[in-house]
Amino acid sequence: MDEQSVGIVTPRVARFEKPLTFSCGKRLHGWELVYETYGELNASASNAILICHALSGHHHAAGRHAPDERKPGWWDACIGPGKPIDTRRFFVVSLNNLGGCHGSTGPRSTQPGTGQPWGPDFPQPQVGDWVDSQALLADHLGIDCWAAVIGGSLGGMQAMSWALRYPERLRHCVAIAAALRLSAQNIAFNEIARRAILADPGFAGGHYLREGTQPTQGLALARMVGHITYLSDDAMALRFGRELKSDDPGDHEFQVESYLRYQGAQFSSVFDANTYILMTRALDLFDLAADAGGDATAAFEKTACEFLVLSFSTDWRFAPARSREIVDALLAAERPVSYAEIEAAEGHDGFLLPIPRYLDILEAYLRRVKT
Repeated sequence: MDEQSVGIVTPRVARFEKPLTFSCGKRLHGWELVYETYGELNASASNAILICHALSGHHHAAGRHAPDERKPGWWDACIGPGKPIDTRRFFVVSLNNLGGCHGSTGPRSTQPGTGQPWGPDFPQPQVGDWVDSQALLADHLGIDCWAAVIGGSLGGMQAMSWALRYPERLRHCVAIAAALRLSAQNIAFNEIARRAILADPGFAGGHYLREGTQPTQGLALARMVGHITYLSDDAMALRFGRELKSDDPGDHEFQVESYLRYQGAQFSSVFDANTYILMTRALDLFDLAADAGGDATAAFEKTACEFLVLSFSTDWRFAPARSREIVDALLAAERPVSYAEIEAAEGHDGFLLPIPRYLDILEAYLRRVKT
């Protein structure tokens, strides 16, 4: 195994008996979070970093669950000994958020008192609810203050929310390819994806597990719509161009069509449709400045940490202009912030990939973080 890998990792489960009240007013009793850790927590518990995942992410961010596992965790390029998030220095925690479908309590879990899956009745989480649950996980692990909270896309929104909700519990906030709030266009893309799921007869009003059906076609279409927006035009052109899948003159299928169908089919076989609906709605509802009358500068005045904000030049889903809005608000609030726009052809997905300049900037910043 790669000497820079965290190696074989085993997920853990934290169970909480204390009810958690969501922003929508509903309460969750007896809930669980699945998480992984990499590296060792030091004696003063001052070297911990929290990784917040994006829409379709989960707790498995680095290493492998078994030697023959085909792919490592989703952010293995960044986490490990000698990597930007260096596990020789840091104790890294990565979790699956509430409402997820990879072990944490969510729509597939059994609803107390019914014996049936929660399904569409699972409470709608918002970003702040996730942060509150993550704070309870930190308490469970004996971590009073994170050295850094780091996330890309929806994860970056969680990182910024941490800085507002628990200003004394993190020293650095790293928000990558994120935004203060979604644009109308972004909300529209999410609604199209949700409608594709809802229109699938197999959705069964969200009770597909109870009914023994699956909205695989709708979820596959939702993933196809989303996946297009995560890639740039340049990336798609370089990867697929207008190449046909076959040399057969009677076959008019383009390679990009085949690729999207494959991605949709793979995703629908491992992800939960109700979770997808919950996650996209949480994205839509996020507004960092909502509690400050829409004034992002006033919102950031509550923070006490340092910030790193990163964007990618060809990201049109969360364009660099959205990251600059974050930076401008932080500067107006007189908060310490570093910013870089990474020249990269990969679009929004760039935050997941081993782009050299991106890794170098992240590593240089985290080198400054005291443990």
